[in-house]
Amino acid sequence: MLVRLGVFLLWLIHFLPFRIIVAIGNGLGFLLYHLAKERRRVGMINLQLCFPDMSEDERKGIVHDHFKVLARSLIERSLLWWASSDRINSLIRVEGMEHFESVRGRPAIFLTPHFVALDAAGQWIAQRMDSMSMYANQKNPYMTRLLLEKRARFGRQLLYSRQQGLRPVIKAMRQNIPFFYLPDQDQGIKDGVFVPFFGVQAATMTSVSRIAKMTGAIVVPCVAKMLPGGEGYVVTFYPAWENFPGEDETQDARRMNEFIEARVLEMPEQYFWLHKRFKTRPEGEKKFY
Repeated sequence: MLVRLGVFLLWLIHFLPFRIIVAIGNGLGFLLYHLAKERRRVGMINLQLCFPDMSEDERKGIVHDHFKVLARSLIERSLLWWASSDRINSLIRVEGMEHFESVRGRPAIFLTPHFVALDAAGQWIAQRMDSMSMYANQKNPYMTRLLLEKRARFGRQLLYSRQQGLRPVIKAMRQNIPFFYLPDQDQGIKDGVFVPFFGVQAATMTSVSRIAKMTGAIVVPCVAKMLPGGEGYVVTFYPAWENFPGEDETQDARRMNEFIEARVLEMPEQYFWLHKRFKTRPEGEKKFY
């Protein structure tokens, strides 16, 4: 009942002017920063590992700002789920359009790291191109159904759960349907390798490399940035990676992490620091969390 009430309130919010929606998100973020002690601790550990030379106050500032943009992304999802395409498009500026257009009619991976505004990029793409993505089942079945419905509200979008594996993804890519893929979280080492992320060994999936090899897909990075105030978002498509995949999946994974590191340095508060990125450790190493 509470979940449905929360969704109803989110639906009501989408009628408000964007600047007011932003203010609600910032206020919620301020509240969550003080209430979510465990997630705040995870964020501080991640930043200490990635930026050991940064002062404690600087790390606290990034975590505090991260909670605000994260809460904004949750509240602004009301627009992505219920607003008209015209209103959504009015909030999104796109850079690198030629790289987006380059994937039409060929297998492609939109490599999209976990920055808070990634859903804005997903909805913008969905309005212009049939695509596919993967999802994680929510604890509440109603929320899973709602997420699937809203992510597929534009065009023909294929959505596969992680439990289905990559087989349906490969099949669809061979029909030239691009894959909106978020491969930068710790999913264990079964399908990955340990490579550095800001100098710390991190379990990193090699699936981007393997999928590209199996399908001949090009990899076009896609990064969404949340702008301050009521300015909306910038979605940037980068040039397709040359000489990818290479001969070594480990080197390919390192290349991906280096790209993400560079984007994190551009907007450190917007990367998803509350995820236990370094949960899986090499044998014999101590746990961080």
